Amino acid sequence: GLTYADIEKSQTPTVGVVVDGVTIGTNTGQLQDAFDIAQIEVLRGPQGTLFGANTIGGVINITRTKPTMEPGLKAELTYGRWNSWSGKAVANYGDGTTWGIKLFYFHNESDGYYKNVTRNVSAGWSNGDTYGGSLLFKPAGSGFDAQLTLQQVVQKFDPVVSNIAKTGEAFCAFEPANECNRNTRKDLYTTFGAAASSKYRAPDATLQMNYDLDVIKLTSITGWRHTKEGQTQDFDGSSTDLYYVDRRQHYTQWSQELRASGKFFEGLDYVVGGYYFSSKYDLTQWSRVFGFDPNTPPTLFDLNSQHVEGKTKSYAFFGDFNWAFADGFRLSFGGRWSHDKKRLFNGFAGGKLIDPSNVSASQFVPVGTGNASFSKFTPKVGIDYRPNSDMMVYASWSRGYRSGGFSPRAATADTASTPFRPETVDSYEIGAKFDLLDRRLQINLAGYVSDYKDMQQNLTVPGGPTGNQTITGNVPGGASIKGIEMDGSLRITSNFKITGSVAYMKSHFRNFVANGVLGTAIVPFDYSANRLIYAPKFTGSIAADYSVPTSFGKVSANIGWRHISPYDEQLSAASLTPVTDGLGNVTSVTVNGNDPRVRTTTQDLVDAALTFNFTLDNTDAYFRVFARNLLDERTTTHAFTVAGLWSFGMALEPRTYGATIGVKF
Repeated sequence: GLTYADIEKSQTPTVGVVVDGVTIGTNTGQLQDAFDIAQIEVLRGPQGTLFGANTIGGVINITRTKPTMEPGLKAELTYGRWNSWSGKAVANYGDGTTWGIKLFYFHNESDGYYKNVTRNVSAGWSNGDTYGGSLLFKPAGSGFDAQLTLQQVVQKFDPVVSNIAKTGEAFCAFEPANECNRNTRKDLYTTFGAAASSKYRAPDATLQMNYDLDVIKLTSITGWRHTKEGQTQDFDGSSTDLYYVDRRQHYTQWSQELRASGKFFEGLDYVVGGYYFSSKYDLTQWSRVFGFDPNTPPTLFDLNSQHVEGKTKSYAFFGDFNWAFADGFRLSFGGRWSHDKKRLFNGFAGGKLIDPSNVSASQFVPVGTGNASFSKFTPKVGIDYRPNSDMMVYASWSRGYRSGGFSPRAATADTASTPFRPETVDSYEIGAKFDLLDRRLQINLAGYVSDYKDMQQNLTVPGGPTGNQTITGNVPGGASIKGIEMDGSLRITSNFKITGSVAYMKSHFRNFVANGVLGTAIVPFDYSANRLIYAPKFTGSIAADYSVPTSFGKVSANIGWRHISPYDEQLSAASLTPVTDGLGNVTSVTVNGNDPRVRTTTQDLVDAALTFNFTLDNTDAYFRVFARNLLDERTTTHAFTVAGLWSFGMALEPRTYGATIGVKF
């Protein structure tokens, strides 16, 4: 339930993705290839003390492998359904003690699993390359090490959408009848839109230095990331040319973290530090609305293109402490003070063409500008007790914070210059962890309550050239989220292991009221009955791993099942109930839940793999056959309704299968 679905660079994530100590500052670019990963930590709930402001829902902390300082190679080749294939390699070299270098290259491509019947082609294709290198310098006996990693990501893909508009929405009046009123299951995989493409380029650099002085360890992490994107997209998803855009944007971030760690005395350890982050971005969007001419580029059609520029500067100071104050007891506590400064310029071309190769803010008529600062202290405290080595019970409280900002899609001076407020979460958790049956059975139990205040949500409100605009606002009453979880593993034999999990969550908004349009009147709309997005009530999983030793190595089999109950993907309106004052005057409107088109089906996802591992002299090799989504579940991964105009969605990958061959030495 602690999520926020928006791709704009001015909007910050709720779950932080951290790679080698550097936070990716936007929602785009967070998907990472898992081939060169040493460790992944999934941390649930607010993690602001150590990881910063925009981790209100949690953190995915990824650590890539370090150069081994010795000659070595790991390589893998995969081919699967949809003419999908990937090639990946990581090579190491060094002197064994002082320096090492690692080079890597990953390639992924696919024809896509959609079928565009208007153009009679496969749709949803993608082609991506990631390459770079890492240099590790570690002078013997110095206590110092430094690692510099340079990486480049280059992607091209088809940003396909499926048309899920229905009768009553404006666009359906212009579209062929067979392209409206389609279901959000199997119909998703048939598309009608015009050709589009996206190009994404993202170089980045990370420098981490450590100096171990025995009594204290000093760490410096410097990060830089730049992205350049150019994307065309047929948002209406129909064969009629109704809404086609050309979006071009740039984003740059710098971050610097300095920290010290050690022990004050035996039983009390600490991490303290400071953090600085800056980012800037610009976006120019040309739109071809009701053009009915797919041969005219949006850059030549749109005389009122939109331009947005944003800047962020943040700094923070933090401390995290663990104190074993009594036998079996440990107290964890800490806090972080964060300060964020946000600026945003929002303007339109004002009736003239803008050359895409020469864009600046001075060419646009300002709609509004915003400049605001936000500060917050976010503490945490927890206690755990270990009566023996096989059991731990714990309780914790932490406060998460996500900075305020400005709405990039605002279309009036008032909404463009008015900031939305920061949001906070107070998260309470109790739990226990057990090792049983001589540590062959592990069970983890947890119960939690999250009190969400000033929740940021996208809202459609009156105003702007089209009569409606999308802005980010705050839910006055916030939301409440409660849940219980259990996960565990049972090692039946040394070769046979079963893992499983089960979770139940209950969530609801409190006093969610925002202004909306009913006819020509602006009245309060009450969304309190709507579900939180991406918040399934029930999830569960079970998986089995079995391996058999052989004369050439071993054979391993894995099968897993995941169950996810339906969840909503957007705040929208299924229907409206006007509330009158007894004289026929509408005083407010009750929104009767989210539109059912933005709700997933129940998902039962079954994946399986069979791996043959070979040991040949000093070389390890493997051959794997795999299948994902064996039951061929069909549903949306994202779905949106747009102010009564049209609706679109994206589809879950259907049943797929393939084979992988790999080698390591």
